[in-house]
Amino acid sequence: MIKAVVTDIEGTTSSLSFVKDVLFPYAREHMAEFVRRHAHEPEVKAQLEEVRHAVGKDLDLDGIIRRLVQWIEEDQKITPLKTLQGMIWEAGYRDGAFTGHVYADAADRLRQWHAQGIRLYAFSSGSVRAQQLIFGYSDYGDLTPLFDGYFDTRIGAKREVEAYRHIIGAIGCAAPEILFLSDIVEELQASKLAGMQAVQVRRAGQTPWPGCIQAADFSEIDLAKL
Repeated sequence: MIKAVVTDIEGTTSSLSFVKDVLFPYAREHMAEFVRRHAHEPEVKAQLEEVRHAVGKDLDLDGIIRRLVQWIEEDQKITPLKTLQGMIWEAGYRDGAFTGHVYADAADRLRQWHAQGIRLYAFSSGSVRAQQLIFGYSDYGDLTPLFDGYFDTRIGAKREVEAYRHIIGAIGCAAPEILFLSDIVEELQASKLAGMQAVQVRRAGQTPWPGCIQAADFSEIDLAKL
């Protein structure tokens, strides 16, 4: 019996195009201004120090900004970048520059599962705050009350088994009682190796991985049959 669902966001609950064509360009456009304006604030200052640590150099502010923009262009999954992006996106959401894209079928099923007592979690390479924002300012209103928790790269890389073992421990259910949803085969493989159940959500018609159940979208996922 499934007691908890952990879902990927990009390509699973939300479109890849929203992240790549809306969020990433917005962060790139506003990164320099944001860093210069807020560099003295403790939360931002801590992330800038993490950038220096990651590159192993005592970069000045301009050097940090150049590295952050480079990481955005390379789609790097680096924690200080993701944290700063989340801060920039928060301002964008609050200013009404965009709303968080969530598929209708995902919003419907998440509400249904929550009503049934299923515990819901998100796991994304985006920061926890960025995850909360996409659901908090979604096209279907504030969906954050549906979630029991969020996981990001601080718990581990999404394609590494150890990350899913940490998630299992944090949730506190037996591994087979937890379902992981994603469009990415390597993530699904890692979750299965950790003992979770998995469903591949193939919105873009990805090549199916025979190691788990397939679904075109959330409407095809029946927890009672897992």
